[in-house]
Amino acid sequence: MLLLDCNLEVDLKHLLETGASVNAPSDPCKQSPVHLAAGGGLACLLLWQLQTGADLNQQDIFGEAPLHKAAKVGSLECLSLLVARDAQIDLRNKDGQTAEDLAWSYGFLECAKFLSTIKCIQTIKSSEPSSRGHCVPVLRQKRSFGSTESTNGKRKCW
Repeated sequence: MLLLDCNLEVDLKHLLETGASVNAPSDPCKQSPVHLAAGGGLACLLLWQLQTGADLNQQDIFGEAPLHKAAKVGSLECLSLLVARDAQIDLRNKDGQTAEDLAWSYGFLECAKFLSTIKCIQTIKSSEPSSRGHCVPVLRQKRSFGSTESTNGKRKCW
């Protein structure tokens, strides 16, 4: 990976301001500025790059797209931006891992659950109505502690 100064955001802006293409690999690992922004968890810079035409599915020499980079650092904000822009969540790196797999393995459970839910939603949208019951989202509804209503609709006295 390109070794940048301590301030990744300033370095990426400098790369782009000096004429580097938003999709041009900026280092020997073929990581574009959008890879670096996603891998740095820099959602504002990532959004700006996406608005200027960055390829959000471009893979580096490891087969990783920006979605993989964001999952590895646990940036739910960057993942959300990429998914909202229709990043391919099923892309696999050279080790056969998706971004969801990486989020699970790096311990970013919220990111992994988010990607799992998005995958499930996409599966439901693309499937026929008869197979919609086969996908159950990972996220669950939170229940409040000390509810004042019982299951039969009557109020409990505490």
